[in-house]
Amino acid sequence: MNKVLILGAGLVARPLVRYLLDQPDTEVEVASRTVSKAVKLIDNHPRGKAQELNLKNEEGLKEEIAKADTVISMVPYAFHPKVAEYCIAYGKNMVTTSYVSEDMKKLNEEAKRAGILILNEIGLDPGIDHMEAMRIIHEVEEKGGTIESFTSFCGGLPAPEANTNPFGYKFSWSPIGVLLAGKNSAQYLKDDQEVLIPAENLFDNYSVIKIEGLGDFEAYPNRNSLPYIETYGIPQTQTMLRGTLRNLGWCRTMKKMIELGLLDDEEKDWKGLSYQEFLRYLMKNPPEDIKKALSSYLGIEESSDIIERLEWLGLLSDDPLPLERGSALDIIAARMQEKLQYEKGERDMIILQHTFVASYEGKKKEKITSTLIDFGIPEGDTSMARTVGLPAAIGTRLILEGKIKATGVHIPVIPGIYEPILQELKGQEIAFKETSEELSD
Repeated sequence: MNKVLILGAGLVARPLVRYLLDQPDTEVEVASRTVSKAVKLIDNHPRGKAQELNLKNEEGLKEEIAKADTVISMVPYAFHPKVAEYCIAYGKNMVTTSYVSEDMKKLNEEAKRAGILILNEIGLDPGIDHMEAMRIIHEVEEKGGTIESFTSFCGGLPAPEANTNPFGYKFSWSPIGVLLAGKNSAQYLKDDQEVLIPAENLFDNYSVIKIEGLGDFEAYPNRNSLPYIETYGIPQTQTMLRGTLRNLGWCRTMKKMIELGLLDDEEKDWKGLSYQEFLRYLMKNPPEDIKKALSSYLGIEESSDIIERLEWLGLLSDDPLPLERGSALDIIAARMQEKLQYEKGERDMIILQHTFVASYEGKKKEKITSTLIDFGIPEGDTSMARTVGLPAAIGTRLILEGKIKATGVHIPVIPGIYEPILQELKGQEIAFKETSEELSD
C-alpha cells in the first residue's frame, strides 16, 4: 500500500483526498489542527485516517512524515520549507500547490542528494497555468517559432447566475488570502519595458478584457511576472504579464478599502465597538454623518457604487464587530466571509486565459488564445477545489507509480510532468479551448 500524508484540511482539499482514496493501492491520512475537518474529508473510508496535528508539534510532524511514502502540504506556505526539510531527512517525496519560496529553492541540492522530488506550484494558479503555457510554448518551438508575447489572467469567481452581490465575488478559498493578495506589488514586462507597480498603486493599474461568452472583466497584474521569462524558457519575449481577473468594480473598491486601512494587519482592541464606530476610528473620528464622512475621506460621491458596496457589507451599521481583538484585516475578512458566501446549490467559476504572440520564419506571426472555463458542481465540489486539488492528486499518483522520475525542487514545466496531468484533467472535464489567428505585419 502507498501511504500518503496530507497536511491540512482546508476548503480545496476534498477532491484531492477523494481522488487518492479512489486509488485501490493507496492509504490516505489527513492531519489537521482541527481534526473534525479531517474526519469529514475521510468520511469513514476504510483506507482513510484522520489525525489531529499541530504543525508546531515538530516531533509529531516528524513522526507522521516518517510513516508516509509521499507528503502533500496544503498548509500555509510559511510551513512548507520545514515540512520539506523533514521530507529530505526521511527520504519522502513532497507535493504542494504553493509558490516556490526562496527558502524552498535553497533545498534543491539537498533534495537531489536525498533522491526525492519536491513538486511545487501544482494547483491552478500556480499549476494548470504553467502546464498549459509550457504545452503551447513547446508546440510553437517544435514548429520553429518563438514567443514574442505572453499574457495570462486567472480568476475564481461566482458563475454568472450566482453573481448576486455588489462585490461580484464570493469566497471559495481563504478570505484573508484573497485580501492579502491585494497588498502585493507587481512587476512585469510590457513591450520590452520593465514595469514596477508599488502595492499602493496595484488597483490603479487594471485593464478591462473580454472573455468570449462571459463578457468584460477587470484584469490586474499579480506579483512578479519577470522570473517566468526564465522559467518558461522564452528569453526573447517582449511581454510577460501574469495577472488576476475580477468582475467590474472590484479594483476601484479595493483601492478605497486599502485607503481606509481595512487591510491593516496590526492587532488592536475593539471591544464594544460597532462597525460604524470601527469605521470612524479608521477615519480618525470625523464629526459628520458617517456616509458624508466616508465620502469626504475617500474623495468620492455619497452616491458612489463604492460606498454602496461598503454600506451593503454593513460597515456603516451599528452591528457589533465579530472580534473583540484582532486586526482590521481580521475584521473585514470575517465580515466578507459572512456576506460573500455561496448559497446552497450555487456554482463558482474558474477562468484562466493565456494569450501568446508567436513569430515564425518568413515574418509570419500568430496569436494563440487558450481559455479554460470551468464551473463548480452544484451541491458538490467547487471549481476552485477541483482545479487546485486534482492536479496535486494526479501528480502524487504519478510520483507513487514511478512515472515522474525527477529529483530536486521542481514546478510542472517539463513534459514528463505536465503532459500526463493535462491529459488526465481532460478526462475530468477540465480542458482548455484553443484558438489561433494569423496576424498581419
